[in-house]
Amino acid sequence: MTAADYIKHHLQSLTSLSDVTQGQGLKNIADFSFINLDAIFFAVVLGVLGSFLLWRGAKAATAGVPGRFQAAVEILYEFVDDMCKSIIHNEQSRKAVAPLGLTLFVWIFLMNAMDLLPVDLLPVAWQGLTGDHHALLRVVPTADLNTTLALAIGVLIICIYYNIKIKGFGGWMHEMFSAPFGSKLAPANFLLNLVEFLSKTVSHGMRLFGNMYAGELVFLLIALLGGAWAASGSVGVMDPILFVFHILAGLAWAIFHILVITLQAFIFMALAFVYIGQAHDAH
Repeated sequence: MTAADYIKHHLQSLTSLSDVTQGQGLKNIADFSFINLDAIFFAVVLGVLGSFLLWRGAKAATAGVPGRFQAAVEILYEFVDDMCKSIIHNEQSRKAVAPLGLTLFVWIFLMNAMDLLPVDLLPVAWQGLTGDHHALLRVVPTADLNTTLALAIGVLIICIYYNIKIKGFGGWMHEMFSAPFGSKLAPANFLLNLVEFLSKTVSHGMRLFGNMYAGELVFLLIALLGGAWAASGSVGVMDPILFVFHILAGLAWAIFHILVITLQAFIFMALAFVYIGQAHDAH
């Protein structure tokens, strides 16, 4: 397998297509004829894990001196709640939106954190389990555009819900046709507002996907350094420089990536608050 084949293999998902056709790749930008099973599986498992951790933190809460885990959950909750209060001023809405933001942050952080696992760990385990040395498996759900756009569309649906709840359907439609240029330019206003909703949703999902996809590529390139080091043993003594560079590069990028995965989860949550807050504002 060449370096290009190795990267291509790792960037393909386990899909609902047959074994013969699933490795052929997409023929269209949007193909709804199959499902990326690995993205759904890991997203669901990590969602359940995140919910369990938050449930454990809430169940273990006491009025006395908190333990380290309880303190961490409380700090995270207070941080998210304070941010929600600063953006969304409707107290009733915050009762639902703040927990939503906390769920998004924890869920996306856990999905992003899958990128810190060795790139061949779970794929090789899956190949051994299935007995197929060419079996596909991607373990980072947020490096799949389907996952991030699905999350962004979920936020869009919530924004539409609060637009209708706060302003009424008639009031929201009036705003769609009258803002920002006045009722005399109603068609232009409506088109502009549709473009705004679409662009916010696409950019919301693409930002998270782009950062995690790029991070995944860097880890694959670093893994190729290890492969080059191992291959150097076939022509003599293994090159110690490649080995040291592989370890240092992997360690440095993993440490930096901890910041990236946390920051991307925070940005997605913050933008969700901003977009939902805009649904409460009248133009």
